[in-house]
Amino acid sequence: MELRFTTPELKALDQLGTEILVCGLAKDELPPQGVAGLVDWRLAGRLSRLLAKGFAAGDVGEVLLVPGKPKLPFDKVVFFGVGVRNEFDESVYKTVVDRVLSTLQKLRARTAVVELPGRHFGAIRPERAADVLLERVGTSRDHDVWTLIEPPEAQRAITSHMIQERRRVRRS
Repeated sequence: MELRFTTPELKALDQLGTEILVCGLAKDELPPQGVAGLVDWRLAGRLSRLLAKGFAAGDVGEVLLVPGKPKLPFDKVVFFGVGVRNEFDESVYKTVVDRVLSTLQKLRARTAVVELPGRHFGAIRPERAADVLLERVGTSRDHDVWTLIEPPEAQRAITSHMIQERRRVRRS
């Protein structure tokens, strides 16, 4: 899997031409925050209305698929429930990442723009989030390119960490 980056801004997301956008949905965020909040704003509050009606809740393991076009450059937007923010930990992260990977595999989506679970509220360090993601992907060939949605400082941290890991592996 190749990792690329973009920033968490609508202007940056509008420049991407990938079929699927993935973002987290916390149970205790109304209105939604992070990329889900940006999408909700662009979709004129559609996500907030679905949450208010109880159609979606943000529970761990929950998946909500909504059309992105014509308001967004993505065909599909997939929201993954991450549960309550203060209960989010690495085991929840792994559960949600596994759900994201299997859902994208079933959708036959080899590329995606992804806000990693829990990252929009800082529940997991960016380097650790990337490590766990790559561990979960393993040698699977079902996922080609993911563009991670991260602020510039997190992009630098992940890139630096990946370079250090490659060096460490080469030495051993």
